[in-house]
Amino acid sequence: MHSFRAAVEAGDFAALPALCAEDVVFRSPIAHKPYVGRDQIGVILVAVSRVFEDLHYVREIGGEHDADHALVFMAKVGDLEINGCDFLHNRPDGLIDEFTVMLRPLKAVNAFAEKMGVESPGPCRRQDQRR
Repeated sequence: MHSFRAAVEAGDFAALPALCAEDVVFRSPIAHKPYVGRDQIGVILVAVSRVFEDLHYVREIGGEHDADHALVFMAKVGDLEINGCDFLHNRPDGLIDEFTVMLRPLKAVNAFAEKMGVESPGPCRRQDQRR
């Protein structure tokens, strides 16, 4: 988990897909269905790096040898503060095979969703807007 956190805190979002299994499942806070695959996560995480400002982790939950970790973070979306948590599961080989993000408060989440739609209109648009 330390590699993931270190890459995020260094702003090296391009390094994150290599830490994930080929068939990683990503659950977004703004999409109903999960995304599957390292390539899709790469596109989404690069867009996230352009939307979040001042992203930093404030707490890490889970021991060094645990398969499950929670990384609590704070960031800004425009002038709004957003709080979130990355829930990560590692396979025995150390690769991340499940990645779920939760965000709050709603006003900041809505601003995040809007900006993500601009950054990456394909995979990042809220699925309830795809009607």
